[in-house]
Amino acid sequence: MLRNRVTPFGELVAVPARGAWTGNRGVLHDDQRRIVRRWQNRRWIVCRLEFRGRHRTVMTPGRWTELFFLDEATALAAGHRPCAECRRADFNAFAAAWPHRERRAPAIDDVLHRERLGERPAVEDPMQLPDGTMVAAGPEAYLIIGGALHRWTPAGYLRARPDAGFVLLTPPSTVAALADGYVPHMATVGS
Repeated sequence: MLRNRVTPFGELVAVPARGAWTGNRGVLHDDQRRIVRRWQNRRWIVCRLEFRGRHRTVMTPGRWTELFFLDEATALAAGHRPCAECRRADFNAFAAAWPHRERRAPAIDDVLHRERLGERPAVEDPMQLPDGTMVAAGPEAYLIIGGALHRWTPAGYLRARPDAGFVLLTPPSTVAALADGYVPHMATVGS
């Protein structure tokens, strides 16, 4: 099992559950397909699993590392943005909702990179945040949707009633884009 599944914390883990989205951060693996760095560049993107019939061998030496996400909400929480090639319409919608003046991909990437490296702000009332935002309480991540918190697992979301002490996982600029109308693709919430 490869360590290329992304959590909402941005960590790379090896789990058997499959992802509904892929993406990358550059070449993160060595010739033995072991992860050797967290990122190579500031362009962290989330892509469609299929695009123009392209097929790749996962973790080909010297090629970008294929990462997998449960859903787009997970990818956004980890600090990724929609790909401007395979998801042009989603990228355009994300850029239109982006809260900063410069909305080209490199400028978005620069802001997201700074926010990924910064402190995670405390959140007093997660229910004031837009749907699609993720917060953490201790080691657990939670998706906000429909006025409720749902605990993230690699295989999907579970209904949950977490304690207080939340921090924001989704980068603040992405939260602003969600508040301004960008709607991420989200996995179904289970029981």
